[in-house]
Amino acid sequence: MKKRFLALLTAGIIFVSLLETQAQVKFPQSSSTTKIEQAIGIKKVTLVYQRPNVNERVIFGSLEPYDKVWRTGANNIPSITFEEEVTIAGSKVPAGTYGIFSIPKKTGDWTIILSKNANQWGAYQYKQEEDLLRFPAKAKKLNDKVETFTMAFENVKPNGADLSLAWENSKVSFHIAVDQSKEIMASIDEAMKGEKKPYFQAAQYYYNNDLDINKALAWANEADKDNTKAPHIKYWKARIQLKAGDKAGAIKTATEGVAMAKSANNEEYVKLNTQVITAAK
Repeated sequence: MKKRFLALLTAGIIFVSLLETQAQVKFPQSSSTTKIEQAIGIKKVTLVYQRPNVNERVIFGSLEPYDKVWRTGANNIPSITFEEEVTIAGSKVPAGTYGIFSIPKKTGDWTIILSKNANQWGAYQYKQEEDLLRFPAKAKKLNDKVETFTMAFENVKPNGADLSLAWENSKVSFHIAVDQSKEIMASIDEAMKGEKKPYFQAAQYYYNNDLDINKALAWANEADKDNTKAPHIKYWKARIQLKAGDKAGAIKTATEGVAMAKSANNEEYVKLNTQVITAAK
């Protein structure tokens, strides 16, 4: 009896050990998970989505029917988080996390859906009453097949970016716009009250965003004071002067910038300042 008990105990230990070994095995996801954090201006957009492969299948119009709500990838629907209010297709989208559904079309624009319920597996429990926003998105056919479903931020600028999705021979994209100018301008004004004033960065921001060019020039002049080893400041000051209509001033400043850059063996700013001189002439 004792021998039988010991045999059963040993078999049980071996069985548990096998289970533990199996539990430690890690298998790759058939549809990998990707997380992207993209800065747009001074705030961040976070996207999490799943990436299935074509695997020699016909995707749109077969595996994923046209004109039906699609999960936009595999497994869980993509989730997108905005740190601040954004504008999509002319509509304000408050800061928060949203799910992304889509409706593929055989021809013409697709429909993109932002859902207030971001935690969904597939489109099986999709409810239209949970939509935050529906809008058309431009679609185009690709000559080269995209094997792995891909979402990406493209054309990223301080005031917005395009979010695209591509799979098989289809690519769809839509624009996400932000307006941070009031917040940034207010922070510039506040910083100018302190001891360390961001003259150079503020001048660049005003130039790049078509704001008060005279204010930008005043800040560029402050940044340029007593600065004999900064050809990049000369370059930006010259660009601002040129935009303000002072061609002669731009040529003089950029010429000084070329001399500084040559002295520092900085070929990049020799070239850039020379380009301003050429533009001014």
